Amino acid sequence: MNNELIALIANLALTLSFIVAVIFGIAQVRAAARDRKERLTLEALRNFQSREFASLISFITTTNLPQTYEEFRAMHEKERVQFIQFAQEMESLGLLVAEGYFDIDLVDKTLGSFVSSSWERGKKLFTDMRKKTSDPFLNEYFQWLAELIDERMKEIPRKPFHESPEAHRKKNRMRKKDIARKK
Repeated sequence: MNNELIALIANLALTLSFIVAVIFGIAQVRAAARDRKERLTLEALRNFQSREFASLISFITTTNLPQTYEEFRAMHEKERVQFIQFAQEMESLGLLVAEGYFDIDLVDKTLGSFVSSSWERGKKLFTDMRKKTSDPFLNEYFQWLAELIDERMKEIPRKPFHESPEAHRKKNRMRKKDIARKK
């Protein structure tokens, strides 16, 4: 009977150790996912604040953009490359938001209507390129993001932070409590 009791206690200890290890492992995986998302967000923010991105914004807002694929092909190579890079940056941002790696509120606060206005400026070209290159997926996430930002700005416009900082802080506290409850 002594041996049976010792074996039972040993099995219980092993089972408890296994359960603790599983719980610890799950906690580590969640923490790693949060850290990865945070690093990705910070890196994206750094990209938006770079001189290179500022140059792309300047290019998009001051250049007469082509309306057709033929006009695009006729652009100087340097301008074509800038346009392609900008479109890829916006496509990547849309993909990150769609996949849940980047928060739409952060896009709204950092780039806001620039996303939707730049899509509108290039919309005819992108539509023409989709047809003429047989690529219906060209800039699909950029379009989705621009339409989402535009919709959000119309349906739930936000006030500038400097006009109501306390309202923003309260909203963020409520959001953090919501997130904590969901965990």
